Amino acid sequence: MAVDALDAKILRLLLEQPRTSVREYARLLSVARGTVQARLDRLERDGVITAYSPRLSPAALGHPVLAFVHIEVTQGHLEEVAEALAEVPQIIEAFSTTGGGDLLTRVVARDAAHLEDVIQRLISLPGVVRTRTEMALRERVPHRMLPLVEAVGGAGPQ
Repeated sequence: MAVDALDAKILRLLLEQPRTSVREYARLLSVARGTVQARLDRLERDGVITAYSPRLSPAALGHPVLAFVHIEVTQGHLEEVAEALAEVPQIIEAFSTTGGGDLLTRVVARDAAHLEDVIQRLISLPGVVRTRTEMALRERVPHRMLPLVEAVGGAGPQ
């Protein structure tokens, strides 16, 4: 699915002003409200827009420690381990990967001791062979989508 310049402008507004109405987006872009709504509907249908939700801070929720835990899984047990990971509230993302492990998880914790408790819980899951943990020291590039939107929409560097 191609994102054109108007789509990119709509996505930019959605990222920068997520609580604004479709009517206001249309006014800002000088296009019909129906045009903006049709574009948003298509972007949702095509899977470009996947959710409308606030981005929350784990640190503000009492979990300032961020770690990336690589998990090696016994062959044939990836699905069961992934399902078990979904039951651990401190795992905020998990991906199947190539390389040094089978899964890469993003884990938050209250402190180092709590992180150790979470890792011990992961190690005890059936099918988990071993883990390797890397703690994040500081966020250098916060989660962002705008540069990518601008690149694919023809409004920025490729």
